[in-house]
Amino acid sequence: MELRGARAVRELLDSNGFSFSKSLGQNFLIDANVTEKIAKASGVDKSCGVLEVGPGAGALTWYLAKAAAKVVAVELDKRLADILEETIPDDANVEVVRGDILKLDIAGLVGEKMDGLKARACANLPYSITTPALTALISASVFEEITVMVQKEVARRICAPSGAREYGALSVFIQYHTFPVILFDVPPECFMPRPKVYSTVLTMKTRPESLLSSEAETLFFKIVRAAFNQRRKTLANALFAVFGNEMSKDCLIKVIKDCGFDVNVRGETLGIEDFIKLTTRIAT
Repeated sequence: MELRGARAVRELLDSNGFSFSKSLGQNFLIDANVTEKIAKASGVDKSCGVLEVGPGAGALTWYLAKAAAKVVAVELDKRLADILEETIPDDANVEVVRGDILKLDIAGLVGEKMDGLKARACANLPYSITTPALTALISASVFEEITVMVQKEVARRICAPSGAREYGALSVFIQYHTFPVILFDVPPECFMPRPKVYSTVLTMKTRPESLLSSEAETLFFKIVRAAFNQRRKTLANALFAVFGNEMSKDCLIKVIKDCGFDVNVRGETLGIEDFIKLTTRIAT
């Protein structure tokens, strides 16, 4: 069922006695031009299976189903899952999965539902779960590409370069695993109810190979978390707060110098390759 405009969405929801839940961060897309644009931006075709997170009333689901071989729509709200199952035609290539994306075995779900297909993810993510949802999708290590709509401020953080005000641990995590690119902004009037902020659609192509071994990767992110835990501290002090039981401060300063960094450098100025260099030095 194609949902074009606020009236169609409102009529569908009203006919089912639906009311929005603030706790679930429900803001449904009502602009068909935007939903179609997101579906096209996801790059899906008939060789792809798509995991959609939080399909809501199904406006984006309809366009994804037209393009993809299979759409698996994960919906936490039982009321919306019921609506989706009623409005999706019996012969549609859409399967509604009732559950919490933060608790599901995403890799297992994709393996079961999209066997033989190229896996992609697409979502209008609720603001309240943006970071954990993105972490879960990326950590599943099954998607070629992830296309999401998030709060504009978060999109800027994700794509921020080292040294920028918005740059942080989230930036490093996503840029380590993917190549994020901002596509376009979406104004509040494209949603029901209207949020108070702009949203942004971005795509994240997964890196074809991991930059580090799994063991080194664990150390890498321990270093990253330490570096950004207290941004005002120098890198040496930030690392000592975490690694003090394992390495002396003088040793950490030597590692920093050996990497070619200034002794007073702060973690927020280091890029992915810099953190990798630091990880390699500390590991040895």
